Amino acid sequence: MSEACSHGIRVQVRSQFVPERSDPSRGHYFFAYRIRIQNESERQVQLISRHWLITDAHGRTEEVQGPGVVGEQPTLAPGQAFEYSSACPLATPFGSMRGSYQMLDAQGEEFEAEIAPFRLAEPYAIN
Repeated sequence: MSEACSHGIRVQVRSQFVPERSDPSRGHYFFAYRIRIQNESERQVQLISRHWLITDAHGRTEEVQGPGVVGEQPTLAPGQAFEYSSACPLATPFGSMRGSYQMLDAQGEEFEAEIAPFRLAEPYAIN
């Protein structure tokens, strides 16, 4: 699990290897992750976009950017949380992800909420 809190936005991530969607003999490893975004600030915020850096075991990094998450741009009042699940394929049995969410508050101020690095690892991979 990873956790970061920036600008009053707490982001927690849990990841897991999904063996039934993986095929190690073809260099295909599939990982799922669950994210919880909690607004601990005193202002309403909206998640506008995401920015990910996905790194495999060979040090190759893929950058992913786009609007919202899972087709949504959730608005969170103080104390509210939003949870979603997503997934990531890798060509290696382990790697990592990190990134940020671009947020917008009710006054029009944009800021980034950090997503702390988290591991993607097949249970018996040596790294």
